[in-house]
Amino acid sequence: MKHILTSILALGVLTSYAQNPAPARPQERAIALTGATIHVGNGQVIQNGVVVFDKGVITAIGDGSTPTAGSEVISVSGKHVYPGIISPASTVGLQEIGAVKATVDKQEIGELNPNIRALIAYNTDSEIIPTIRNNGVLLTQAMPQGGTVSGSSSVMMTDGWNWEDAVLKKDDGIWVNWPSYFARNFNFEDFSLTIQKNEKRTEAMSALLATFAEAKGYLAMQNPTPTNLKFESMRGVFSGKQNLYVRADYSKDIIEAVKFAKSLAIPKIVIVGGEESHKVATFLKENNVPVILGELHRLPNREDEDVDMPYRQPGILQKAGVLVGLSYADGWWRTRNLAFQAGTAAGFGVTDKEEALKMVTSNNAKILGIDNLVGTLEKGKQATLFVSAGDALDMRTNVVEQVFIQGRKVNLDDRHKRLYKTYKDKYEQK
Repeated sequence: MKHILTSILALGVLTSYAQNPAPARPQERAIALTGATIHVGNGQVIQNGVVVFDKGVITAIGDGSTPTAGSEVISVSGKHVYPGIISPASTVGLQEIGAVKATVDKQEIGELNPNIRALIAYNTDSEIIPTIRNNGVLLTQAMPQGGTVSGSSSVMMTDGWNWEDAVLKKDDGIWVNWPSYFARNFNFEDFSLTIQKNEKRTEAMSALLATFAEAKGYLAMQNPTPTNLKFESMRGVFSGKQNLYVRADYSKDIIEAVKFAKSLAIPKIVIVGGEESHKVATFLKENNVPVILGELHRLPNREDEDVDMPYRQPGILQKAGVLVGLSYADGWWRTRNLAFQAGTAAGFGVTDKEEALKMVTSNNAKILGIDNLVGTLEKGKQATLFVSAGDALDMRTNVVEQVFIQGRKVNLDDRHKRLYKTYKDKYEQK
């Protein structure tokens, strides 16, 4: 009992240390950002540019001659304006402190849960959200985990009082953990990784195949009775309104997963993780399958691979014509470093920095099906953007000074800044 009380008190101290800033108010008047280098997000760069937005929507963008009459003009001369960075395949908002079970809500019990919605678990009061926002990550995909079929994800804004305020696109896709031929075991004593045959694969594959086959048969019926909520939640996958996100790393698993989706006439499949996707790049291109890569800042998982293969992989896929997005996968609090992964990709094979920027903006928007709203700075799209003092893909110069989400100017206070100020004051005292 003593330990339980201690844990509760400790959690109380953590959560009551400071409050996140209140969500931004709706945009009240037109705003024009002038004099900046504008990175449109589609490969185009506008020097000494102007972007004007009103009521949360971009109304004009161009060079210095773009009209700004009637707008509140904010000079950002010498700085850089970017579309909001989009973090797919994320558990931001679904977990806070990995070691405190009560703050982790990213999966449900059971193996086949297509009806589970990550949307309603998204915690807008998370202390992590403001920290990723301060590096330009303004949209995140709340992704369920666990089991063979994990549930549905939703695309969320990093500002809002609750999940209803924060949601941009509900239930954008169903998530599947592809049963691999191999299982990885990590030894925490000597930090070694061993790969062995997955003894549970046959059982998991049988259940997965049966679930999708039954769902397709059920959805082919008119007015099926009784209603099956699990199968109803998969309707969008078969109609093309939702993506089928498949976590698969080995090349053989990737090919098998794509053929599985094709055999069921599932229109949209996305490979997530894809550690060996570069080995099947031609196959992915031929089948028009995009890839969301996981963490790049890591060592390769095979001893015979080049040490810089994770860095070079986005460039290999890009040159093969595959639509590539970048994510931080399970590193929820490290999501703030997503832009720097794009910077790394630019230095290891991606043709240029603007192409690397697309991998965390417009490419991710296309994959998630939100490119009509965000991902690039274009007239008619939402004014979800940020101003950086320097190159946002470089950790040395990424200093985010202003953030706008749907035109709302967001307070950039966060726990990191508060702690920095606290200890700066402490060590400056005589």
